[in-house]
Formats: sequence, C-alpha cells, structure tokens
Amino acid sequence: MTEDISYTAAYKELQEIVSEMENSEINIDDLDVRIKRASVLLKTCKDKLFKTEKEVQEVLEEIKNYSVDQ
Repeated sequence: MTEDISYTAAYKELQEIVSEMENSEINIDDLDVRIKRASVLLKTCKDKLFKTEKEVQEVLEEIKNYSVDQ
C-alpha cells in the first residue's frame, strides 16, 4: 500500500534511510522497521512515476493526433 506523500518527500526520506544504513546508524532493533518504511516509500515513488509517465504519454498522444478542422 502506498501513502499520500509527495514524491519529493518520499524520495528525501528514502535517501535518509539509505544514508543511515550506509553509515551503520540504524541499530538492528530498528532495521526491520526502516526496511519496511523504505519499501512503502519505494512503492509510493514508483506509483507516482508510473502515473506521471502515463499522463505525459497521453498528452503526447493528444498532441500527435491534434488537427485543426477547417
């Protein structure tokens, strides 16, 4: 399940989690919680990217098929 968070906020939080993991700042007791949170954030980002890509494709298709009737 994804949540209602902006792509930018989700991406920033993901970067923070990755940084914590890379710097061994997450203790083993919190690791599973952070991994689960990262999974939700990744799904949110992927969903938003997919939706945006689909919308852009639709707009491009409209432009491609546009004609002026006279």
